[in-house]
Amino acid sequence: MKLFNTLLMSTALLSASAFAQEQDLKPAIDTAKEINESAAKSQQKIDGITDQIDSKLQQFKTLNKEIEGLEVYNNQLRKQIANQEQEMADLNAAIDEVSVIERQITPLMIRMIDGLEQFIELDVPFLAQERAERVASLKSMMDRADVAASEKFRRVMEAYQVEMDYGRTMEAYTGIHQINGQERDVEFLRLGRTALIYQTRDAGMQGVWNKQTRQWEELDSSYRTQVTKALRMAKKQLAPDLLMLPVAITD
Repeated sequence: MKLFNTLLMSTALLSASAFAQEQDLKPAIDTAKEINESAAKSQQKIDGITDQIDSKLQQFKTLNKEIEGLEVYNNQLRKQIANQEQEMADLNAAIDEVSVIERQITPLMIRMIDGLEQFIELDVPFLAQERAERVASLKSMMDRADVAASEKFRRVMEAYQVEMDYGRTMEAYTGIHQINGQERDVEFLRLGRTALIYQTRDAGMQGVWNKQTRQWEELDSSYRTQVTKALRMAKKQLAPDLLMLPVAITD
């Protein structure tokens, strides 16, 4: 019985000692618990900050890419602006040159028209009225302010081209011609600038322009058939063929 009591006392003493130890450790446990809770909250804050940093870093990378793209675009724009400025400078220089050329080309065109008029006066007298009207039109055009210098030059060169074409074409046209003091309805035959011949409608008379004397000379009737044939060829009523016609020989 005594032993049992002793055991009970020992157990009581141990319980009291454990309780006392528990009471002594409780502040430490509570403190550790508070530390753990604080650490958990701090970790949450750290995780939140980390997420924000990652988000900001991603935004930063995105902005850097956009900035790089804008820099490339701006560099391209700078090149385009530089090219446009150069083009403007070249255009201004060209405008200045055009003004100088226009001042120089106008007297040249006037001389060209005068030269063309003199040439026509000295040339074989075919289509005299038409060619004279062309020269008169060019002279009138030169006084017009609403026609650009380029268009004037084009028209002058076109007139020269027409005159050049006369030298390598064959043509038949009708007109009025003085024969023995009388006006007669005739057909003219132009063989380039080599020969200019007329024949009356009834084919009864024909004549040729003499370049040396600058006079019309009557042709005898032996040329009648050849002149008629040549007129039909010029009108494309006959196929090209050999012709026997008078040709003036110049020194």
